[in-house]
Amino acid sequence: MIRRFWQGWKRFWDQYKMIRYIGYLILTVLTCFISLFIYVWNTEVPSTLALSNPNIKEASSIYDSKNRLIGEYRLEHRMPIGFEDINSYIIKGLIAVEDTRFYEHSGLDIIALGRVISKTIFMGDKSSGGGSTLTQQLAKQLYPRPDTRSNNGLTKAFFLLKSKFKEWLIALKIEQIYSKEQIITMYLNKFEFVNGAHGIEAAAWTYFGIPQRDLSISQIATLIGMLQNPSLYNPIRFLDKTKARRDVVLTKMEETYGLDLASAKKEALDMSCFKRLTDDEGRIPYFQQALAKYATKLIHDKKILKSDGSFYDIYGDGLRIETAIDLTMQKYAEDASREQMIWLQEWFFKLWKGQDPWTYKANDEQKEWRKFTLLQRKWSTERYKNLKDKHRNLIKNDWPKDVDFDDNHIEYIINPLNKFNSVSIPSKTKLDNFKKSIQFSALLSRLKVMVQDVDIVFSTPIEMLVFDPSKGQKKVKMSPIDSIRYHAMILQNAMVVMDPRNGHIKSWVGGSSFDYFKFDHATSRRSIGSTMKPFLYSVAMQKGIKPCKEYIDQEYSITPGEGDFKNKEIWAPHNATEIFTTLKYNMYHGLLYSKNSITVKLLKDIGSIEPLRDLLDKVGISKTEKLPNGNLAVPKWPSVALGAVDVSATQMAAAYATFANQGVYTEPVWITKITNNKGEIIYTHKPKSRQAIPPLYNAIMVDMLQNVVGGEFTMGLKSQNGGKTGTTNDQCDGWFCGFTPSLVAAVWTGGDDKFIRFDNTDIGQGYYTARPVYEKFIKKLETDKTGLYDHKLKFASPPTGFKELTHCPKIKTEPLPEFVRKKLNLVNLLVKNPLPTEEIKAMMPALQKDTLSK
Repeated sequence: MIRRFWQGWKRFWDQYKMIRYIGYLILTVLTCFISLFIYVWNTEVPSTLALSNPNIKEASSIYDSKNRLIGEYRLEHRMPIGFEDINSYIIKGLIAVEDTRFYEHSGLDIIALGRVISKTIFMGDKSSGGGSTLTQQLAKQLYPRPDTRSNNGLTKAFFLLKSKFKEWLIALKIEQIYSKEQIITMYLNKFEFVNGAHGIEAAAWTYFGIPQRDLSISQIATLIGMLQNPSLYNPIRFLDKTKARRDVVLTKMEETYGLDLASAKKEALDMSCFKRLTDDEGRIPYFQQALAKYATKLIHDKKILKSDGSFYDIYGDGLRIETAIDLTMQKYAEDASREQMIWLQEWFFKLWKGQDPWTYKANDEQKEWRKFTLLQRKWSTERYKNLKDKHRNLIKNDWPKDVDFDDNHIEYIINPLNKFNSVSIPSKTKLDNFKKSIQFSALLSRLKVMVQDVDIVFSTPIEMLVFDPSKGQKKVKMSPIDSIRYHAMILQNAMVVMDPRNGHIKSWVGGSSFDYFKFDHATSRRSIGSTMKPFLYSVAMQKGIKPCKEYIDQEYSITPGEGDFKNKEIWAPHNATEIFTTLKYNMYHGLLYSKNSITVKLLKDIGSIEPLRDLLDKVGISKTEKLPNGNLAVPKWPSVALGAVDVSATQMAAAYATFANQGVYTEPVWITKITNNKGEIIYTHKPKSRQAIPPLYNAIMVDMLQNVVGGEFTMGLKSQNGGKTGTTNDQCDGWFCGFTPSLVAAVWTGGDDKFIRFDNTDIGQGYYTARPVYEKFIKKLETDKTGLYDHKLKFASPPTGFKELTHCPKIKTEPLPEFVRKKLNLVNLLVKNPLPTEEIKAMMPALQKDTLSK
């Protein structure tokens, strides 16, 4: 019987070869499908752990020391919401349009899939609906499909099939891990609605200017309609298509839930409230910008890793970053800075009226350099970039291959003799060779047309908003190039405030206005002038030089080969006044009147610059750090003793905090704690400090620095305080570093470009540019009634030996010369009058004659 069955089956098999081949084909296809399923499951479907921690970018928040929000870090403008907060009509619209059987399936909708195969594929009915469930769409959002635009048709089909399998399997897994409500919430929080809006809440604010809970049904249907294709149904670009899609959504909601939405269909689609969400700069934008770099470096240096072994990302991992900043103190710092800069800018514009900083006291080379800095400022504007993009399409066919279409290369073609242009040697070679080609003349002509177009646009006056020190901004009619010149002449101010006892950074001012000037001057390096002298004085005492020892105010020099110095020429600096009095000064007098002569003599007696570099290293100004050009940040030249070194306000605040903390240097504390989005503490700051200056000599330095701000030069503060001004050559930089028992502040003022400066030391020195910021700041704290600041605190009592070393036969201060006192009174009068009176204007010529040595 078995034999007869087998023979019959063999005859049938031989007779119907086509069926046999179809059987082989089906078996092969099934084998391939099963193999692909297994491959995708093993290689591309994420683990349960990964799906339990979906890749939804979540902003990190920054807090001050009193748990007040400072700002956020985020790459995607997303405002996550919970299921209970979602507008019920959003859920109805989502289900009606995207997945009516959502609550009935477990990730795959077999019925919908069958409908797609039978009607859409075999019958060609594209209106029959899709087969992807809401869960599959979420899977596609979490794990996007690969870009196959450059592949052929067969490859595209393979990747599409593989992606579908992947989405099916991920959808099944998602349904096992999450509830239906969680899936809806994740989907609505994850979806990108274009125009920078990620998630339904951000979309509501972007398109309609209100939270999603307050959306009308018509507005809800508009956003739900975008889910099918947000680019096609973008209401800002395709309003009519979007409105038609909205009506389809409303119809489906009517059919699914028995609603009457006729009035919603008649409602006009009003997009007048559309506004792209901008980056949240926070309440302290300069600090927030600097903190981003610091926090990212900290995470990598400390190897703070997530469970998957990757580094935490401040822009997407929802971290809570706690800082030592105090927002109340920050407001006082900003107010003090703004008040001073209003006055200072008023005088600056008056003194420069009728003169051009880009040519003033400049030789031909300096003029060319200043002109090039103006050109670079123009290149950085959005207006220029847009003009360049407009001409790019006309130029690109003539532009040389393998050379970037950047401004330095354009400038080299048009003006090859510009020696300040930073074009690499390989690029110069390529461009020089290209100049010999036939295409070059056509390119040069097109570039000249572009430059001419740029010049016309930038020289034509238009209405615009510009920065105003007193109002924030003002409306003017001005040419774009004049606005660049105007903003280049705005003076900048930086102030970093720290608690010397623990290193906590309490407030941070990085510039005059973050809206107009993004560059942070609190972290930028500028020459520090005479604020360096207290560190040299500290070294001198440690080398056995007594503070009461007197030196003649005369020219001193350090010759090549002298001591352990490395200078190759005679170094003989003058006093700031250009005058040597030949009077005797002890160290108290030398520091009080900031005598360069005494500083040079002390350095000669020390015999080397290295002890000063060693001390700077101990107070946070590294002696081994190198600048991008390869030079030492703190060079080995004797001029360092007079402040010929570039240091940031952040470093100076930490260095001067050493004086207020009994000679103990404490590393600045930016962040006190970081917590991840699960509430787990992933970083806690551990204080790092070291004894940098012996307590006895530090106590003497505190006494000297108190003396500097006492007597004729008092600020009238209630607090015990000390400090030192600094002014660099040609008044390019004005400094004041001051401290009380509980706070230290480093203040810098100046222009972005060093030729943007005061032309004399009367208003241009740190005493008048930077010191008033500190004075105003401390006075605001002293009047605060909240207990934020205690002006009654005292510096630590000096150790044994202090009285013996500071009991100088000569008093620490001596009366000022009469002409100096008169001048001091005059300039102090100017400080107190933001808008100068006619009487003061008449006295102005006196400011051009004598200069204060202070």
